[in-house]
Amino acid sequence: MDKKERAKEKKEKRRQQISLLRTIPYSDHQRWWSSETIAVVTGGNRGIGFEIVHQLALHGVTVVLTSRETAVGEEAAKVLQEGGLNVAFHQLDIVDPESIQTFCDWIKETYGGLDILINNAGVNFNIGKDNSVEFAEMVIQVNYFGTKNMIKALVPLMRPSPAGARIVSVTSRLGRLNSKQNGISNVTVRKQLEDVESLSEEVIDNTVNTFLEQVKEGTWESGGWPQVFTDYSLSKLAVNAYTRLMARIFEERPEGHKIYINCYCPGWVKTAMTGWAGHVPIEDAADTAVWLALLPDQFVSGKFFNERREINF
Repeated sequence: MDKKERAKEKKEKRRQQISLLRTIPYSDHQRWWSSETIAVVTGGNRGIGFEIVHQLALHGVTVVLTSRETAVGEEAAKVLQEGGLNVAFHQLDIVDPESIQTFCDWIKETYGGLDILINNAGVNFNIGKDNSVEFAEMVIQVNYFGTKNMIKALVPLMRPSPAGARIVSVTSRLGRLNSKQNGISNVTVRKQLEDVESLSEEVIDNTVNTFLEQVKEGTWESGGWPQVFTDYSLSKLAVNAYTRLMARIFEERPEGHKIYINCYCPGWVKTAMTGWAGHVPIEDAADTAVWLALLPDQFVSGKFFNERREINF
């Protein structure tokens, strides 16, 4: 058996373990949540987002499924509601300030706030060996600035509780800083993003804006950026960095008002975003998001996960 086959076998064993873990119910003393617990999932109308909504609702959480397009969002929520699950729908465009404000007002008026936020909404326009930056601005706007918009808008509405509120962002290992194959080769930029203590929103924003400027100038290929799905990878790298920054800021919150924020890579999933070329089943892809959102008695923050295991940024 060669190295590739061994790695494949190891991955398959891990997936089987996770599938088994998913069948084990949480005990009463582990369940810090109830039907009164409110979770918001962005981009919940299909793919990983839809499955995250499904699994959270199966655990008894009240889930708000959001979608940019109203008709498809309502239809997705209806499918779950007909299965007896407590799922509501509201339109939300994470890059439209008016849509975000309307959504926040509705959440506050309907539920008084929320307890869990899953940042799943995202876009990618490259498939296979493509590496076009034609839609780079949209990719960065949605994946990074959109995710940041949601965190900033909803943190003030997160309800106090002994278990703490939870934020989970769907990112990617393609956005790892030190990946040998797809990391940031510009040493200055990499060091700035690695240093959590001096990391700031300005540093992250400047990084993605520098890339977008280089795209306009046609010089991005020599900028030391990730080589695979460059715009997508950088957008996810920025969310990873923002996760670490917010975890540091949230540390200062008093007991009872804690917010735990993490990100995870779902893997190469068989969804429309990968052109159905992925190999990870949708149930497995959603699992780590749900696991992090519901973690009992284990207050983890500012970390990056894959298949329920911490990985390096």
